Amino acid sequence: MGALDLQIPDQVPTFELEFQLTEELLGKSFYGNREFELPFDYENEREREKMIEKNAQLYVEIAEELEHSIIMITSGRGFDDVLDTVQAIKDISGDRYMIIVHGDGTFSIPDGEEMVEMAHWLYKEKEEAKAEARRMADEAIKRAERAVEAGVDGFALCADYCFNDGPFFSPNLFAEFIAPYLADIIDKIRELGAYAIKHTDGDIIPILDALVDCKPHALHSLDPMAGVDIKEVKEQVGDRVCLIGNVNCALMQTGTEEEIKESALYALENGKPGGGYIFSTSNVAFKGMPLESYLLIHEIWKDNRAY
Repeated sequence: MGALDLQIPDQVPTFELEFQLTEELLGKSFYGNREFELPFDYENEREREKMIEKNAQLYVEIAEELEHSIIMITSGRGFDDVLDTVQAIKDISGDRYMIIVHGDGTFSIPDGEEMVEMAHWLYKEKEEAKAEARRMADEAIKRAERAVEAGVDGFALCADYCFNDGPFFSPNLFAEFIAPYLADIIDKIRELGAYAIKHTDGDIIPILDALVDCKPHALHSLDPMAGVDIKEVKEQVGDRVCLIGNVNCALMQTGTEEEIKESALYALENGKPGGGYIFSTSNVAFKGMPLESYLLIHEIWKDNRAY
């Protein structure tokens, strides 16, 4: 994809890391994704194949309806289901879409009950923490090798590092416990001929250069709710990494039509120049977001996507 290679395509591409409004858009739900969707239970291999085929068809229908260039696989009970879904999509649509899957293997923000414990561990048990970071990265690399062999085109590295008011991992901790391992995963993905999209919400500015130094093809989601301004990020690193996102998800749920339009136009006007930009929300099209809000930014994208 030209945008991921920092080229200027004919038009700004678009996709969503996850599109949860399938019922609202098409009257269908995925099997085996999240608790609000249909269960992914099967008694035999044929039933499993049927569920995978149904999911694959729905992924393609969404991509066709919304003109997405990338399909992110999030459904299935395990990695085998994910990879078989990739093949099912290719059987339906050939190479029309770039297909990506989860691929991170680095530490992320722990849940609230474990934050203090993890912070203590990183400071007091450094060698143990680094050994675990190495193990996680090696496992991610093994999965990447298997995924590319199965036809995957790229990976979304979905470990969150930041809150709205800054990183959980200080720049020094990030440099010690995350960056080397993230860089190794991305190096291997590039060696395999695939693409690496690094996702993290929150205020990434204190670690922005460190993230880009790991050489992902793209950064997602450029979170405006955390004060991340795509104009500033474009000026700082837009010649080194593709940018994805920055359309404010909070406004898409609770804002006015004018506020939503303004956010979408701002992202396009500042991400688009010079190429290296993919239009999307600042997180995902989540369940509960009004479909009308998503269709509104979709129309703005169509009106302003051409170079």
